[in-house]
Amino acid sequence: MNTPHPEFQDSDLEAAPRKPRKGLYVLPNLFTLAALFGGFYAIVMAMNGRFENAAIGIFCAMVLDSLDGRVARMTGTQSAFGEQMDSLSDMVSFGAAPALVVYEWALKDLGRWGWIAAFVYCACAALRLARFNTNIGVIDKRFFQGLPSPAAAALVAGSLWLAVDAGWLPQEHPWLEWTMLGITLYAGLTMVTNAPFYSFKDFSLKRTVPFALLVGLVILIALVASHTPIALFALFCCYSLSGYLEYARRKWQGRHASLIATSTDEPDEAGLHR
Repeated sequence: MNTPHPEFQDSDLEAAPRKPRKGLYVLPNLFTLAALFGGFYAIVMAMNGRFENAAIGIFCAMVLDSLDGRVARMTGTQSAFGEQMDSLSDMVSFGAAPALVVYEWALKDLGRWGWIAAFVYCACAALRLARFNTNIGVIDKRFFQGLPSPAAAALVAGSLWLAVDAGWLPQEHPWLEWTMLGITLYAGLTMVTNAPFYSFKDFSLKRTVPFALLVGLVILIALVASHTPIALFALFCCYSLSGYLEYARRKWQGRHASLIATSTDEPDEAGLHR
């Protein structure tokens, strides 16, 4: 019986580990960097007192952030680097930027309550992004666990943009400072709730849709174009409430209401992810 040559032992027959890629995909990372620039631009504009431009920068970052993942999937250029880059960009554009912008505009004169509210929002954005990254592939992809950070940023930036467009100044209307503090805390804490927010990930442009839906989209575009600050603020107000309404609907139907997940390995989580 022949014995294998020492050069061909079982340990040597195992496939060699694949070498990491030396290059990066340009197109999806370009969208991510553009979204990061939107957040950085918002911070710079707030530092210069141009708060309307700051709000627009956050909304532009939100649009670009929604495109980078779709572009990566359409072109087959997904990568682990792109996922990490997207999370870091989100933290700047939808975590730090809205907190700093709203603090500079309305919360600065409230003293410690103002910076505490801004920090709570920023910290909740970080916690929400970390939880999202660890729960990928665990929870129902049709829903987000808590308010997504771009929507939370849009709620804060939209309320600011609406007030600036109306000519309201926090120095002239003290109630505006406390209103913005409440909106900032609501947006931040809603990010870390377990309420299910519809993700729209099962929506496909390749599917046929009812004619009424197409008419509704036309009306929505017309409303946004007619008065952008009011339309966007109303839209994201409704979305920020939709998770709690969905939670209440599930409770009323006797179904599992919240999305709670950290892994599928823990014994006490058996059956939780069905």
